[in-house]
Amino acid sequence: MGKLKLGPLEDDKPVKISVELPAALHRDLLAYAEILGRETGQDVEPAKLVAPMVARFMATDRGFAKMRQGSRPRPAGSVPPKGE
Repeated sequence: MGKLKLGPLEDDKPVKISVELPAALHRDLLAYAEILGRETGQDVEPAKLVAPMVARFMATDRGFAKMRQGSRPRPAGSVPPKGE
């Protein structure tokens, strides 16, 4: 069996938002929840996958990380990363 990018879900205080998903994406989310549930032995609610998936996407987006780092003020005396 392949390795999923998500593992067991953390229990964290959520902030509620509402989104609309295309039907095909919703079906894929349901399938992912079922597979993850089988692999981890947990009952996985598909809606609970959205936050860790978005977090994983943002954590691995190098362009976002670079731009975000550039918008944060650096502590006094720190050396800027290469390329700045």
